[in-house]
Amino acid sequence: MASGLRKVALVTGAARGIGLATASRFLADGWQVAMLDILGDTLHSAARALGHADDVLALEADVSDPKAVEGAVQQAQRQFGRIDALVNNAGIAVFKPILDVTLEDWQRVLAVNLTGPFLMTQAVAPIMRDQGGGAIVNITSISGVRASTLRVAYGTSKAGLAHLTRQQAAELGEYGIRVNAVAPGPVDTAMAKAVHTPEIRADYHDHIPLNRYGLESELASAICFLCGDQAAYITGQLLGVDGGFAATGIGLPTLRGGQRNS
Repeated sequence: MASGLRKVALVTGAARGIGLATASRFLADGWQVAMLDILGDTLHSAARALGHADDVLALEADVSDPKAVEGAVQQAQRQFGRIDALVNNAGIAVFKPILDVTLEDWQRVLAVNLTGPFLMTQAVAPIMRDQGGGAIVNITSISGVRASTLRVAYGTSKAGLAHLTRQQAAELGEYGIRVNAVAPGPVDTAMAKAVHTPEIRADYHDHIPLNRYGLESELASAICFLCGDQAAYITGQLLGVDGGFAATGIGLPTLRGGQRNS
């Protein structure tokens, strides 16, 4: 890194899953990392397990709480002196039929998945502006690109986050701040393992050209690429890391069936 300067990433939802894999990848690449999550015990255990005590800061906060966000960002800046990348990964899901989704369900999902990235970016962007730039990556979902059952709140929140990404990119670019989004397909995370039945997993396999779930490490690689210097002229983009799911229409299961029977 230029002049020996250590870069700093702030990753939300970092206690497990894609967020933890991303924090680990940043550390492997020589960055320092502030890990933010609402799951305090899980977060601190994960941070200790990474084994980089001087390069890791654990921040317990709810991304939908403006005061908690502001306090956490200030603490990260005090600890490391700068913030070069923000990964808005924290998210929740409520999987229910549309007529069973309550107002409370709807409001909580949008508060975390859409308002959270808004608040985090509002808090971090001035720091990036004053230091000459930075990179932000919002974690959306294929559920924000293609509608599916049981995801009225989750899918809508992720679709909104995709547009928020473009809006942020349009307005923050003049400060040298790049904003992109990564839309994961089905990934072998704890959340997926908890809610994806064997039937759902089979449905996904039937519609993914690469015919498998993604790995957390594969998402981390894409996220860290967008935060790094190799992506210096990329902003306002949504990168699907989904095995080809969002690009595929009907016919793939039939094609595979024909190949198996030939």
